[in-house]
Amino acid sequence: MRDFRLYVIIDKKAVKGRDLVYAAKEAIAGGADVIQLRDKGSDAADVVEAGRAMREAIGKDEAVFIVNDSPDIALAIDADGVHLGQEDMPVIGARSILGKGKIIGLSTHSFEQALAAQNSGADYIGVGPVFSTPTKPGYKAVGLALIKKVNDIKGLPFVAIGGIDESNIDEVIVAGASRVAVVRAVCGAEDIREAAKRLKDKLTKR
Repeated sequence: MRDFRLYVIIDKKAVKGRDLVYAAKEAIAGGADVIQLRDKGSDAADVVEAGRAMREAIGKDEAVFIVNDSPDIALAIDADGVHLGQEDMPVIGARSILGKGKIIGLSTHSFEQALAAQNSGADYIGVGPVFSTPTKPGYKAVGLALIKKVNDIKGLPFVAIGGIDESNIDEVIVAGASRVAVVRAVCGAEDIREAAKRLKDKLTKR
């Protein structure tokens, strides 16, 4: 997880009715290193079904496959790991379900939360929302300053997330982020593959 650059969240609400597996495959073709399945509206059985299809389509080598929120679903579909929010199960609980071989990410929204994550056992953290985003309507944008501060925390990879797209990704990179997570900027684009490619190019040219 230290070497990834582009992390694409495939959100059922953002794909404009398109198939989730199609969106994931197109994002990977455009350069996505990590794919996260996020579906907060469906029941667990439907998420498992979608996750299994995505796991089969992605395979083990094309990209890292993460499930949002649920360690149980991640385990059931043999995902590479889970991403947790601050209100979800603690990292230690998720680790007891998934074991040492799986990846656990944790969302953080402040410098204090990022520091606490250092000792939580998380493999990486998300930092944001950097900009205002309808994906996280209940969270105030943390701004670029937090990226600069978190960049000083050693030994814990972080990915900047929240309202990032082609128009502002350069600012995020200059602030110190070498890894970026997006939702609408890729899976909401008309051409998913091309949108991912343009973002990945910016991340790898620095």
